[in-house]
Amino acid sequence: MEGQVIPDIIDHYNLPSPEYFAFWQGIFGIVTFSVFFLSWFTDAFGRKKGILVLILLMGIPSILIPFLSVNIWIFFILYSILITGTISNIWEIPVSEEAPAKKRGTYIGIATLISLIPLYAIIGDDIALAFGWQWSYGIFFFVMLGLLVLLFKMKEPQRWIDAKEERSHEFLKFKKAIKSFTKKDWTYALMSFVVYGVWSIGLKVGNAWGRYFYENVRPEYFPQLEWDTIILVAGLMILLGAIVSGIIMDRVSRKVTLIVSCSGSVLGFILLGITGSPIAMWIAYLSMAIVFTWIMVYFTEVYRTEIRSTSMGIASLGSRLSYVFGPLLASAMLAAFPDMVMFWVIPGLLMIIPLFILLLKPYETKGKTLEEIQEER
Repeated sequence: MEGQVIPDIIDHYNLPSPEYFAFWQGIFGIVTFSVFFLSWFTDAFGRKKGILVLILLMGIPSILIPFLSVNIWIFFILYSILITGTISNIWEIPVSEEAPAKKRGTYIGIATLISLIPLYAIIGDDIALAFGWQWSYGIFFFVMLGLLVLLFKMKEPQRWIDAKEERSHEFLKFKKAIKSFTKKDWTYALMSFVVYGVWSIGLKVGNAWGRYFYENVRPEYFPQLEWDTIILVAGLMILLGAIVSGIIMDRVSRKVTLIVSCSGSVLGFILLGITGSPIAMWIAYLSMAIVFTWIMVYFTEVYRTEIRSTSMGIASLGSRLSYVFGPLLASAMLAAFPDMVMFWVIPGLLMIIPLFILLLKPYETKGKTLEEIQEER
């Protein structure tokens, strides 16, 4: 919803400039680093309890925003709590632990696809116009209620139960979890931190400022294409990317998927900056979705069960950098590049960085069970 309502938030609070909003959005993003403890909690107490905390973390602040956000500072406090959960992605872990080895990429791709349904493009403006932009967040409280009903039916993955029994039913202590990391675990943790962090910065910039770009900097695309149409097609590209990513990973390899997706992201962002074309934006959205699904698949399968969520927490710390540096970068670029050409080119160039992890020769997990990966890696 964020990209849909940022102009409304700026107007509502009479903020001096878009850069001002982006700057303080980055400062309050520091709160999101606490997500690491949610990931450790999920390893220690179970996937179901971890997901319960995650759902509450996002749902409760959502309903408070319409009633309590009387100024920008209260909004940012509630917003920072809400977004702490938005990219933790511990909900992918049970899917990874339950999926058959040869279809793990496809199954996680489907789960990712569901998470990326572009409701923001379909109902975002309608909610904001009918009830106020605050309810574009508040609506998710009711989504939370539905999720709690579904969560009641969920069972703990057997792999987590087995891991718990191996440690004599003791809670996985935080210090013990970190000490159990091997040198190889830390190598993969560094990979995930870098890839997830860079990807999230690109996503944060793109999602937040697309509408502003087309309505204020490149309005020549209107009335031929309304913003709602542009973002709806972009959302559909995300769904397609999730499907394509799962297929490529299961049919070809994890390595090829990363190369194709990062290359497409670089191309899409750079062309968007140079041409302003919505087609370039759609290429970027498609490619970034493929990268995201690769992250969700690879970094949930390459770790041992007892540290899987904690390891993903380290990856999430990388993504949380985007909630600080993404808005701060956007603020600086909006001030430095009012034509917004380099505003898009710079995130495109950043997407080259994840390709350098291939120099570390990451283990190919295609078609392997989690037990095989744990033993052979």
